[in-house]
Amino acid sequence: MTSQKEPALADARVATLAHGYKLLAAAVLGLGIVGLISGDFASVWQQIPIAHLPFRSFFAYAVAAIETAAGIGLLFRQSRAMASRVLLVFLLLWAVLLKLPAVIVMPQVEATWLGLAEVTVMLAGAWVVLIAFTGDRRQPLPFGLFVNATGVRNARILFALSLLPIGLSHFFYPTETAAVVPRWLPQPVAWGYLTGAGDVLAGIAILLGFWPRLAAAADAAMLGIITVLVWTPGITPAANGLQFQITGFLISATIAAGAWTVADSYRGRPWLARRTLI
Repeated sequence: MTSQKEPALADARVATLAHGYKLLAAAVLGLGIVGLISGDFASVWQQIPIAHLPFRSFFAYAVAAIETAAGIGLLFRQSRAMASRVLLVFLLLWAVLLKLPAVIVMPQVEATWLGLAEVTVMLAGAWVVLIAFTGDRRQPLPFGLFVNATGVRNARILFALSLLPIGLSHFFYPTETAAVVPRWLPQPVAWGYLTGAGDVLAGIAILLGFWPRLAAAADAAMLGIITVLVWTPGITPAANGLQFQITGFLISATIAAGAWTVADSYRGRPWLARRTLI
């Protein structure tokens, strides 16, 4: 028999994700729509490590259809649980099949860690969403491995660890980072170092339990601001590479939404809580 408390608990969990999961749904849905229109993968972010992939168009449309279905599904109560499972599996496969091999082959190249970390931030957000929508029910494998007593804590750890290579990339590639800083901002290299340090410090703060809610929210806000400042200026009808600009905006928005979803999981904790569990 279903406990009478379960709907109330489920509603409480969804309330804590009132902002993050909707942003995540919208960003993933946007990626799916762009993929369905273009019939291709998300450029460098979904680069397939196979030179001549058989049935490439089929797989590209399949990926876009999954993204579209997951994005729409998260917006409706009846389909949220299933959509959260689909999104988690999709992002996990994205990380393991497309990003992890490069890390294994070239671990000394920081860019490979950056590519993996961008996806694992999204994955951490999807993990929190899965727990929010299915957390009080027994889950079949493999979902039972994610939905357990330490699920949210582990998702936060994954998020915090992901912020480290994202931040360090600004120090490893200062010129490339400065190149995407808006031209009206002075000292672009300094801004790159500042935002990189913000990611690293936020990750460390969350791992140590030092103001974790504030650290997660601040980093999510920073990632959102970066998305707006870096990617939106290039989205104009006359822009060269418009599809790349739109895709870059949506990928960046998905990363920011994943971070915001994790930050939402801290709702109810004091902003300046210290020495608490992650």
